[in-house]
Amino acid sequence: MQVTETLNDGLKRGYNITVTAAELEAKVNEKLAEAAPEIEMKGFRKGKVPMALLKKQFGQRLLGEAMQESVDGAMNKHFEESGDRPAMQPKVEMTNEDWKEGDDIEVAMSYEALPEIPEPDLSKIKLEKMVVKADDKAIEEALGNLAENVQNFEDRKKGSKAKDGDQVVIDFVGKVDGEAFQGGSAEDFPLVLGSGQFIPGFEEQLVGVKVGEEKAVEVTFPEQYGNADLAGKAAVFDVTVKGVKEPKSAPIDDELAKKFGAEDLEALKGQIAERLESEYAGAARAVMKRALLDALDKAVKFDLPPSLVEAEAAQIAHQLWHEENPDVHGHDHDKIEPTKEHTTLAERRVRLGLLLAEIGQKAAVEVSDAEMTQAVMNQARQYPGQERQFFEFVQQNAQMRQQIQAPLFEEKVVDHIFEQVSVKEKEVSKDKLQKAVEALEEE
Repeated sequence: MQVTETLNDGLKRGYNITVTAAELEAKVNEKLAEAAPEIEMKGFRKGKVPMALLKKQFGQRLLGEAMQESVDGAMNKHFEESGDRPAMQPKVEMTNEDWKEGDDIEVAMSYEALPEIPEPDLSKIKLEKMVVKADDKAIEEALGNLAENVQNFEDRKKGSKAKDGDQVVIDFVGKVDGEAFQGGSAEDFPLVLGSGQFIPGFEEQLVGVKVGEEKAVEVTFPEQYGNADLAGKAAVFDVTVKGVKEPKSAPIDDELAKKFGAEDLEALKGQIAERLESEYAGAARAVMKRALLDALDKAVKFDLPPSLVEAEAAQIAHQLWHEENPDVHGHDHDKIEPTKEHTTLAERRVRLGLLLAEIGQKAAVEVSDAEMTQAVMNQARQYPGQERQFFEFVQQNAQMRQQIQAPLFEEKVVDHIFEQVSVKEKEVSKDKLQKAVEALEEE
């Protein structure tokens, strides 16, 4: 087996690999010898089939396996000896297309090698960590939102008209072609106007009704209605209004706290403060991470594999195009050509991605099975009722597992770096943190 270098230009590499016919034949014979003891054939005892007959029967199939294994072995040996790490899957193709049994195999291999990545001096990087405390105003605002979610309804003044958002208590009988239909009647039914609980057009016609009023509500069932007997048909509901109630936020007291699992109001305030400060900490981490990535991007420079930059720029251009054209869901559109801005952003992402991967590898950062399982579970919740199918899909799809694992690995590497750099905490207002987060989204 012979490996000859044909290209060494920057990160681009090219090699010719030759596997001799004698080497192939030896590998085929080796495979036959391994399998022979277990092979049975008519007229011969198990393990006693002549080698010539085995080669005639299985030689062609084993020859293909031997060719693949020989080329793969030569490539692996090359990477072990050279220390090269290909940026993407190497391109491999046979150069003697008229090959026939008994000929040597000649293969051309080309790839872009990952560059040598310099190690940044993390001790020189200085970061500021924003710290926001949950003040009384924020806690009271959160309490108010909770109280609104636990609304009570109280009777409006006599003669008041129902407004959108009010609750009306009604009796109703639904009829199609003058005949009442099954399931179309109820008494003392509490309906919040604007909730969308009833078919389109029903609730809107009750805005403005008063207690004691009788109203014929005319609607048409949707074409895709669940009951095929009613789908698309016009109906009239004879409605009697028995109550009009306005929404009232629940009192902010110990009873409200108990509804949210707290012992009393003070305990609920403490839980809210913890939640708010956790949210603030998450936002502050995002701001500090961006500052870290900016610092790392300036700290190191190295050659980038063009194929990685081109692929990343194409992905960025494609993603942004779809964000600008949200009505286009398929990918059968014209090719999106990356701009100079896309390429610049791609270079940054590739540089930082390679750097973080290198730092993580040297620090032996790993994503545990438990962390991976938790991440898959979190994504599975987006598909209610299909969680099991999602788990099976992830297990069978290596690319999907990589997509889930990659951000987990990155965050763990970032946390590792945070421990190595100089971080100074600074207490700031919620508004200042919010402005810093908005600045990230604008970039």
